[in-house]
Amino acid sequence: MTLPSDDLGHPVDLVRPARRVVSLVPSLTEAVAATQPEALVGATDWCTHPAGLEVTRVRGTKNPDRSAITALAPDLVLANREENRELDVDRLRAAGIAVWVTVIETVDEAFASMERMFVDALGWDSPSWLDEARAVWAEPAPESGRRVAIPIWRDPWMVVGGRTFTGDLVARLGLVNAFDGGTERYPRVDLADIDSLDVDLVLLPDEPYVFTADDGPEAFEHTPTRLVSGRSLTWYGPSMLTARAELESTLD
Repeated sequence: MTLPSDDLGHPVDLVRPARRVVSLVPSLTEAVAATQPEALVGATDWCTHPAGLEVTRVRGTKNPDRSAITALAPDLVLANREENRELDVDRLRAAGIAVWVTVIETVDEAFASMERMFVDALGWDSPSWLDEARAVWAEPAPESGRRVAIPIWRDPWMVVGGRTFTGDLVARLGLVNAFDGGTERYPRVDLADIDSLDVDLVLLPDEPYVFTADDGPEAFEHTPTRLVSGRSLTWYGPSMLTARAELESTLD
């Protein structure tokens, strides 16, 4: 029998339908909780949605407590190439834990990857909210053409570059990522490169760096800024049902 392969092409020996799931990705934690909450037994400290989530916490995305994960005896651990370390995935697999790694760099990949995760990996039906979110993002982008920069960190300043889910998402809103053309996905840049005539608007999300009204906008002397929801801008999953309307309202 041919084993299903994850987004990296790694065959995964699965128990289906999965009844015990640990998620190491906040977006996927929310996706599982919105679909079969009783199956979710573990999640990272960064998994903040849905509100009031009560599962065993297994530390962070970059330093998961592998012993705690093993003790939960999961049928499957959900991971992501960008958010989780290959080392942790390899060590979990060496301990006999099935791990399904997702790769999501565009909006379309988000929908396709999550559908495969639900159907091929978890052995569940594809949830209705996934089809609803796909329909929301199938609407054509407005003709804005505004060039935006999206910092994700300061000191040093880092921005969203090319081949990223967030970069593709803002393109779906009719925006142009001013740092899309480089080779790095999250390049370090000088503040002057962001606060320039080549950028019409700086979007300051509240994660991973928590930009606030008092921490971020004051750095920009020339370019207007807008505080935005990091969840709407960077998360895939059920947040995509409302992210488009929320971001478009913020950008008006």
